[in-house]
Amino acid sequence: MTLSVEQCTDRELWDQTVADSQGHPLQLWGWGQTKANHGWKVDRVVVKDGAEVVGLAQILLRTLPFPFKSLAYIPRGPQAQPERITEVLDAVSGYVKGAHGSVVLSVEPDWEEGDAGSPVQALEAAGFVHSENQILIPRTLILDLALTPDELQAAMHKKHRQNIRKATRDDLDYRVIERSEMPEVMAIYRATAERAGFGLHEDAYYEEVHDNYGNASEIHGAYFEGRLVAFLWHVASATTSFEIYSGATVEGQKLNVNYALKWFSIQRMQERGVLRYDLDGLLNDGISEFKKMFAKHENMLVGSWDKPLSPLYPLYTKVLPLAKKALRKIRGLLKR
Repeated sequence: MTLSVEQCTDRELWDQTVADSQGHPLQLWGWGQTKANHGWKVDRVVVKDGAEVVGLAQILLRTLPFPFKSLAYIPRGPQAQPERITEVLDAVSGYVKGAHGSVVLSVEPDWEEGDAGSPVQALEAAGFVHSENQILIPRTLILDLALTPDELQAAMHKKHRQNIRKATRDDLDYRVIERSEMPEVMAIYRATAERAGFGLHEDAYYEEVHDNYGNASEIHGAYFEGRLVAFLWHVASATTSFEIYSGATVEGQKLNVNYALKWFSIQRMQERGVLRYDLDGLLNDGISEFKKMFAKHENMLVGSWDKPLSPLYPLYTKVLPLAKKALRKIRGLLKR
């Protein structure tokens, strides 16, 4: 039977479908709503076999200069039943081509290279080609929150366990940050960005992220003598928690609160019933070395894949400088 593709315009129904399909938090309504408020179009589709949902995709669309029309991008999606990945990819890419005429559909699924259903082979079978234009980092660390706290700590580096204990003391407190504390969060984030040399949106953008996600957004804070000295921001679906932003004051860094703050976040996500805790990418830097010490393994997702939807695709990727410049700008907008 040919799969059908249906638009979904109901927030509650969409987020419930993402939950039922064990989808990623970047596929929740709130992320798409934020992007829709900042230059993107959003199309949310459910792929069905009769009445059965076999896949879904929150598609972000960005207008490109003539003659390319638009880029279609699915962050940490689509979601698909393992044995039907190729069918879902075919259905979604056919829909995007017909409904939007995009030059390319770029996907970065939440699938590991060795997952059941051979996702790499399924992508290739659906006509996708591996792309070096990655937005989300495929090399990451995903903790299994079905493990007990003792099992999770046993997998950590000994130094991390020691620093967690040291940063758990009377003058330090860890809790969920209230919405009214957002100005303090943003002050720390701006100071962190200035020290590290990366750019940020206006404060209102991050407030939108928090508000658009609703209960799916949770910010955890470390407090020293009542002062916020570090934060760790998560968005979470029913099954997966994803770290999106973090920051610390100089005082917080000296106190090494990030160890216990991370552990607090892990425990909070377990309390929510989340099954996977994604630390959002590993690079060859100090932050990644810190992350890696929370487990004895790494995870490699399938990465970035493109489905050419137009004869202009080679021009888009290799020839036209304007398209390349636009792509770099788009990647920057999506990262933060």
